Amino acid sequence: MSFVTTSAETTPESPAAPGPLPLAGLLVVGLEQAVAAPIATRHLADLGARVVKVENPRGGDMARSYDGAWHGEIGAHFAWLNRGKESFAVNLRDPRGAAALEELVARADVVVQNLAPGAAARRGLAAEQLHARYPRVVAVDISGYGEGGPLSHKRAYDLLVQSESGSCAITGHEGHPAKAGIPLADIGGGMYTLTSVLAALYARNATGRGAAIQVGLFDAAVEWMGYALNYTMGSGLVQEPNGVSSPAVAPYGNYRTADDQVLVVGTTNNGEWQRLAREVLGRPDLADDKRFTENDDRVRERAPLDVEIAAWARTVTLADAREQLDKAGIGNARLNTVPDVIDHPHLAARDRWREVASPAGPVRAVLPPPVNKDWAFPMGEIPAVGQHNEAILRELGRSPDEIAALRADGVI
Repeated sequence: MSFVTTSAETTPESPAAPGPLPLAGLLVVGLEQAVAAPIATRHLADLGARVVKVENPRGGDMARSYDGAWHGEIGAHFAWLNRGKESFAVNLRDPRGAAALEELVARADVVVQNLAPGAAARRGLAAEQLHARYPRVVAVDISGYGEGGPLSHKRAYDLLVQSESGSCAITGHEGHPAKAGIPLADIGGGMYTLTSVLAALYARNATGRGAAIQVGLFDAAVEWMGYALNYTMGSGLVQEPNGVSSPAVAPYGNYRTADDQVLVVGTTNNGEWQRLAREVLGRPDLADDKRFTENDDRVRERAPLDVEIAAWARTVTLADAREQLDKAGIGNARLNTVPDVIDHPHLAARDRWREVASPAGPVRAVLPPPVNKDWAFPMGEIPAVGQHNEAILRELGRSPDEIAALRADGVI
């Protein structure tokens, strides 16, 4: 097995065959757990990089055992974030394990870690340390709160960061804050890691040098709080959350239909409001009502406006409502449950689902969001703990006897 990924050859007889993925040939090492680092490295794997996931030989990534959602063995988070990776499970407290990892990162193009605060630095694996030893490497430290502040030492999980960043305060209803259902702090940190890595690799093409990068989940979440922060800084006011709606625009909310479905309607400008009132609601009186002329007016008078729209929604089925709204060019959606999304006809029609292999059996996965006719995403297997130990150690020059000794001593 080579550290360089090669693509299948195309022939004149197969001109439509996809070409190599954009990151083919790159080696990524992830000292990773939970969500933030694994989502970044999985996207790198989707784009063609070879990703080696470094795990504890005693159980591996803690997300493996969050639940047994798949086949009673594989956690839902782990299945989502770790397909297409190789698992190298090694005891870093043993000098032989630490030496093997050092040889691996010496060959790497990218190293991403989100270990507990201070853990990577104690082992010489923090981004600045790695970049000093290997100037071409792009190394990223993902932490909860970044470096240099009073919270930098703290452990940080998604709920904690959502709370600290204010996200929970603008979610839910007035007096009833809520965590966003998706782990937005973790995902935000992972996505800023991904974009930073791609930018640093691009710069390396010109300079020959990699980079040492730090990404904080708190900083990512605060960045995503941009609208709320700017509104309050600019106006001096604090908007209250209002559930499946937005404090910024109106009408913008959810309404129950005659067939007991939940219709979501969104308008973003005065023209859309006029079409909604005149063409859909059949209420020119509302369109001409001075209380609703501008968006600020409609936000202020949201309650009576919602009463009128809700009364209309109770007279139509979801299908009829959506047909009328589409005809008028008004944004709308159905408020779907998780099972609804799994069976969503839009995903099926666009062939977005794939089956991914795992040690416990097949797992369903959605294709990565980017669509390019020349990219065939590998959708590789979800690895077992240490599944690739022997192959990686052979690449690092270990003999069969040395590998056997490492196994016997519990190093792998």
